Amino acid sequence: ILICLGAAMTTLTSQFLYLNLHYYTDMARLGAQVVAGMGFIGAGTIIVTRGQRVKGLTTAAGLWTSAIVGLALGGGFYEGGILATILILLAELLFSKLEYRVLDSTPEVNLYVEYSRRDSLENVLSLYKAWGLKVLNMEITRPTGSATHNACAIFTLRMNKKCRVDDLLGAMDLMSGVISVKEL
Repeated sequence: ILICLGAAMTTLTSQFLYLNLHYYTDMARLGAQVVAGMGFIGAGTIIVTRGQRVKGLTTAAGLWTSAIVGLALGGGFYEGGILATILILLAELLFSKLEYRVLDSTPEVNLYVEYSRRDSLENVLSLYKAWGLKVLNMEITRPTGSATHNACAIFTLRMNKKCRVDDLLGAMDLMSGVISVKEL
């Protein structure tokens, strides 16, 4: 929504400068440098975490859109800039509350499990199934053959409402063959 709003503001600002202020410019080129530059800066705020989750999209879109609103205000299109600011703030407030509500109802957790035997991993998966947890992603690292390295796995789990992370970690610590378990 933020990106669409920003694109609309760029176009409306170009039209405002051309039609109302009679600046004879190419309407398509006005925001081209701002859009490209802020897209480049915004891309730097987007990261992929170790759990393969993307973070920073809202920040990038907010930077980009604020640049477009600045372009509108700088060009004298005050009505559009103020209206866009109000719409952006409403969208941010509404969607952030909706996001927290959705995440609270279906939380996800990343667990790092270090284990010594292959059947330990099967027991961990059986525990997840018994507790009604859904495995969204699983990455397994095999031991290198030396005695100091154990196998490990990183799980992304969708928790259910009945299960608490602390209870799950306690149950996994008690399993034979599991050396350590941590929440990432």
